[in-house]
Amino acid sequence: MIIFGTKGYLYQLAILTLLCGRCGNPSAHTLSKRVTKFTLFFIPLFPVSTKYATQCTFCGAQHKIGKEQADQLQVQAASGRQHGQPQQQPYQG
Repeated sequence: MIIFGTKGYLYQLAILTLLCGRCGNPSAHTLSKRVTKFTLFFIPLFPVSTKYATQCTFCGAQHKIGKEQADQLQVQAASGRQHGQPQQQPYQG
């Protein structure tokens, strides 16, 4: 008998100050990465999918973003550029 399946992993990449597209408040947003891995006998072998998202800590709205935008936001967080004007985060409903 072979036991296989998938398991999800959630990684918090950064916390940024962005302007929320839903509530309009400049608030902290968490940048997260969700990786789903194929498992065999409960051992994760390889990633099946990777998704990125930001979530507003004020209203809880979550926005899916692409890898390129996630990489750009990580660089922004690492450089400390977030101390300036908050960036607009488009609402994707």
